Amino acid sequence: MKLIHLSDLHLGKRVNEFSMVEDQKYILWEILGIIDEEKPDGILLAGDLYDRPIPSAEAVQLFDSFLTSLAEKKIPVYAISGNHDSAERIAFGANIMSSSGICMSPVYNGKTAKYCLTDRYGEVWIHLLPFIRPSVVRHGLEGEEDSENIRTYQEAVQAAVAHMEIDPEKRNVLLAHQFVVGAMRCDSEEISVGGIDQIEAGVFEDFDYVALGHIHSPQNVGSRKIRYCGTPLKYSFSEAGQQKSVTVVQLEEKGNLTVREIPLKPLRDMRKLKGSYMELTALSNYQDTNTEDYLQITLTDEEDIVDGTQKLRTIYPNLMRLEYDNRRTRENQQIDGTEPAERKSELEYFEEFFELQNNQPMNEEQRKFSEELIRKLLEV
Repeated sequence: MKLIHLSDLHLGKRVNEFSMVEDQKYILWEILGIIDEEKPDGILLAGDLYDRPIPSAEAVQLFDSFLTSLAEKKIPVYAISGNHDSAERIAFGANIMSSSGICMSPVYNGKTAKYCLTDRYGEVWIHLLPFIRPSVVRHGLEGEEDSENIRTYQEAVQAAVAHMEIDPEKRNVLLAHQFVVGAMRCDSEEISVGGIDQIEAGVFEDFDYVALGHIHSPQNVGSRKIRYCGTPLKYSFSEAGQQKSVTVVQLEEKGNLTVREIPLKPLRDMRKLKGSYMELTALSNYQDTNTEDYLQITLTDEEDIVDGTQKLRTIYPNLMRLEYDNRRTRENQQIDGTEPAERKSELEYFEEFFELQNNQPMNEEQRKFSEELIRKLLEV
């Protein structure tokens, strides 16, 4: 049984005010090409299909096109809602779409959906557990003993799994969208204060493979059968060094599992550059690179470049963030308590202010410019 594990598409996402829809369309079509080559028995979509509960029209159209392509290939799709999704919107039309092999998780009501696939080793059961919070599980299990005592995410997931119909003699695959203890986070993820959303990997011990969503870096957690496939695209500069991929899961007889990654090549990469303004604008520095990539540039010039962002965008049009690394940014000079005022000229006050802001005194050219500017202001 071969399954392709995807998650965290975040369709419609904007990064630093740049729309990622064109990049998402490109990477989904690349994934469709991989699916054509791999010919899997099913696709697992482990939540955060959209970037917001009410997605944009273009995000919905893109996802519709992706699902339609999969349905035309006669490949079953199993999808759950994530914390960024609206569970009700993801569940809309689920009964109708299931007849075309598109199986969307229903809103959690104390029960979870499961579907059966078969191969030469027998049955494989796909269990769909959408993103859940303790309050959702309390409501779903209302009236059952101890349901009102469910307060933590750990207790919520434990209760939800305990109410699943799992045959331990069969092979069982779970789709879930939760934060498992030990997973490494990225800046683009939604963080819960104090780690209250954490759960232990042991909750999933009855499953032969757990297809997780929520964490954006591809990684195994606890064991090779519990895995985050990560996002298909980079959504923050903390992910700049990562290789995004598609996870391919091969289930043979029970207990025999193989997991491998197929790398993805985006339309535009997300990279970090560092150097002086002159270095980064030299033709030799960028002529053999993709200047269309999304960039974070750190300038090492001691003095800020006037209109630096706009000037750099003439070469790097998708510059997302401009930072400086120099004496001014490395040193945090404190302003102590007020001292008795001294009689100083306007220029002397401004020189002191300039040095506090930049951790270096004015040069002669800056001093002459400031002196002339102050003189004109006083004349007015």
